[in-house]
Amino acid sequence: MATPRTPRKTEAPPAGQATPERDRLPFAEKAFFALCDALHVTDSVRVTAWKTYEKVSLDGVVESHLKKEWWGICIFTAAIDLDEVTFTFTELLKCLGISVCKFVYMVKEMDVNMDTISTKVESTISHLKKKYDVLLALYHKLERTCGLIYVEHPDDQVCGELSSSLVLKLCWIMFLLAKGKILQMEEDLVISFQLLLCVLDYFIKLVPPAVLNEPYKSLSAMSINSSARTYRRTQNRSIRTSKTDTEIKVIEELCKEHDCNLDEVKNVYFTSFIPFLNSLGITPSSGLPEVENMSSKYEEMYLKNKDIDARLFLEKDETLQYDRTECLQLERTPTKNNPGYDPPVVLPQTPVRAAMNTIQQLMMILNSASDKPSDNLISYFNNCTANPMQSILERTENLSHVFREKFAEAVGQGCAEIGSQRYRLGVRLYYRVMEAILKSEEKRLSIHNFSKLLNNNIFHTSLLACALEVVIATYGTSRNASQSESMNMETDLSFPWIINIFDLKAFDLYKVIESFIKAEPNLTREMIKHLECCEHRIMESLAWQSDSPLFELIKQSKERGGQPDQAEPPNCFTQPLQHNHTAADLYLSPTKSPKKKVSSASVYPPPDGQHALANHPQKPYKSTSLSLFYKKVHWLAYMRLKNLCSRLLSDHPELEHLIWTLFHHTLQNEYELMKDRHLDQIMMCSMYGICKVKNIDLRFKTIVTAYKELTNANQETFKCVLIGEGRYDSIIVFYNSIFMQKLKTNILQYASNKPPTLSSLPHLPHSPYKFSHSPLRVPAGNNIYISPLKSPYKFSEGLLSPTKMTPRSKILVSIGESFGTSEKFQKINQMVCNRDHNLKRHAEVSTAPKPLKRLHFDIGQDEADGREHLSGDSKFQQKLAEMTSTRTRIQNQKLNDGADTSTTDQK
Repeated sequence: MATPRTPRKTEAPPAGQATPERDRLPFAEKAFFALCDALHVTDSVRVTAWKTYEKVSLDGVVESHLKKEWWGICIFTAAIDLDEVTFTFTELLKCLGISVCKFVYMVKEMDVNMDTISTKVESTISHLKKKYDVLLALYHKLERTCGLIYVEHPDDQVCGELSSSLVLKLCWIMFLLAKGKILQMEEDLVISFQLLLCVLDYFIKLVPPAVLNEPYKSLSAMSINSSARTYRRTQNRSIRTSKTDTEIKVIEELCKEHDCNLDEVKNVYFTSFIPFLNSLGITPSSGLPEVENMSSKYEEMYLKNKDIDARLFLEKDETLQYDRTECLQLERTPTKNNPGYDPPVVLPQTPVRAAMNTIQQLMMILNSASDKPSDNLISYFNNCTANPMQSILERTENLSHVFREKFAEAVGQGCAEIGSQRYRLGVRLYYRVMEAILKSEEKRLSIHNFSKLLNNNIFHTSLLACALEVVIATYGTSRNASQSESMNMETDLSFPWIINIFDLKAFDLYKVIESFIKAEPNLTREMIKHLECCEHRIMESLAWQSDSPLFELIKQSKERGGQPDQAEPPNCFTQPLQHNHTAADLYLSPTKSPKKKVSSASVYPPPDGQHALANHPQKPYKSTSLSLFYKKVHWLAYMRLKNLCSRLLSDHPELEHLIWTLFHHTLQNEYELMKDRHLDQIMMCSMYGICKVKNIDLRFKTIVTAYKELTNANQETFKCVLIGEGRYDSIIVFYNSIFMQKLKTNILQYASNKPPTLSSLPHLPHSPYKFSHSPLRVPAGNNIYISPLKSPYKFSEGLLSPTKMTPRSKILVSIGESFGTSEKFQKINQMVCNRDHNLKRHAEVSTAPKPLKRLHFDIGQDEADGREHLSGDSKFQQKLAEMTSTRTRIQNQKLNDGADTSTTDQK
């Protein structure tokens, strides 16, 4: 919530005298004033809220039976904008009688004209929704976990007074209090959950063993005495990194049960939780804390923050109940406009379990990695003309202090050591990827001296920043990369936080992202998509900031009389988005424009392009990084334009080419318009300009309404556009005062019968990154896809120990066991995934290609080479035949019912 002022009540006027605000709002309803009085709002909030209500009423948003709810939302938005919040969010919800999800959903619905909700209000709502989601997930997790730990009805009379519901209440309120005191960024799910495990550990050791189920009953009895000693020893210590074997038994079991890293939880325990207990004067000898005492301390904090009273989860309060309809509407993302797109099937997981699994996947990648250079890396360093090892170690050490300090500022000062842990993980990934990149370059170029690359400070800082972004996103503290930047970046670890604290330019980070992804084949699909999203964020706005090195590269290119992407062949748009450029090429660019194949030695020119130009004025240089950047920007720009045109101009398909030509011309020749602006702003202005000159009735309101439905959309893009000298306004003002004035002559050319030469239309690209975790269709198969197992296993017990599995996963495992050993599956995977093998086969094929062979589980079909199946079906074949038969029957039924089966491959 916004920083509130002290609540103040309006004094009652003398009898018979109207209040000042009623004089100013003569048409307002009495019920509106009653709601304002109940929330103790200020006069200015009343006036602003009523004006907002009148506006949305004219827009046709307000439903008559929800009038009170709309009043409440208008009061909320006015209070946030004016920094005069005199009520808590929960108090508002209670007055309106609606849930968090319903409230957030109605706020989104109210912004029909795109100018009702400010970015400040949107950020507040986003923060509240995120905090609610984390609290909801953690409360459900605690409820389920307490049900497993504590005996519901203990036999002992003394223990009987300590009911499981009382323990649940104590745990939850202590957790809420600790979370609020320790974490500055309370929507951090992972650290919050680790803190919750510390609270559970504390109460398990504190309650009588008779109220505990096994194994906690036995573990608690073992650790009671040593636990008391631990508190005495740590009374005046802020950091400890180890416990005795006896002391850690309970927390070790909790971590094992929930796939949580023990070292990380111990760190939270000693650096954050123990100091929190000490600050409250709580010791083991004090016994169970008083519920009323803890509840009153939490209430002080809740009233100060004026947000959500999370104690109401214990009462199943309706304001905190998950409203499935509204929440699903909020979480729904627009359907991708790709024909035949089938979203991957993902087994259901709780938010906490999903977070823990994601972290475990990263840990599995880094199990064999070290936070020091490996022997292979040291060998590469020693082969350099100037050994870079000392500078690499010093840089890594210096940046660790920066990261730790900024992490603590963002998350909470008690979490500095957690920041150090995350940083060490990033360093391990950094060294691992660096080694993979060097091995790839060595194989590609047959050279061993990488002195220029390894002594490049920007390369190392970018590579380390990319590794840390993966770690931050894995731990869930990085929000979606396309989210609004209006939130306070000091308390938000989302991208581009990492480049801001390292003082790194976004354009420099862009150079390493693709090489990073290709060098680390074990990255999950989610991590690859996250990095790709970061890359898009750079291309759409971050690289176009006024202090970006991009503009100097463009200037140099223009001085040489070329275009930023002139190095690409004229038909590059009709080719797939593939290239052989590596991070080394991009960081050491510009290079000479080659007319013939260059030798390996020339791949590493002096990194200073201006110096190179001065020495060789007769040989023009090109910038590989600029050339590739523009090529990717054009792909991204056209992909978004085509999506928007399909929503708005389906009746005028011929306009797409004209709009793209204007869009492309602007990026190429009027690139100064992109400075401190967004790619989508130029796109929307290009669309409006062409429609205007072609007499097509398409208003900006219609454009931004459709734009909001795009997956990358952000309302700040069209609400807050740079006009000049630090002044921002709407996209309409930008079009009239800047865009149209700059491009008026060019735009008017499209009104003639001889418009400008049209730019080449790119084909919609596929991602240049190979998603190893995507479902892969078997060639010539009968609708058979091979996809990775969405792990139904507990990582802590290894990949061969199944836990709770869905019916679907049980069927898959059962079929797999019937089929045979894991070695057979490995052979199939090698056959399907080996790209080199496939390329070799394609190279050897004749002009009349022979048909692809079917795999043996294409039941009932002869092999393409003429052989027949062996007689007698295996158990695997029988089960697959039954499944295929059932699916065919369902598909036939759908055809009879008129269902759309256009994406089904019927043989």
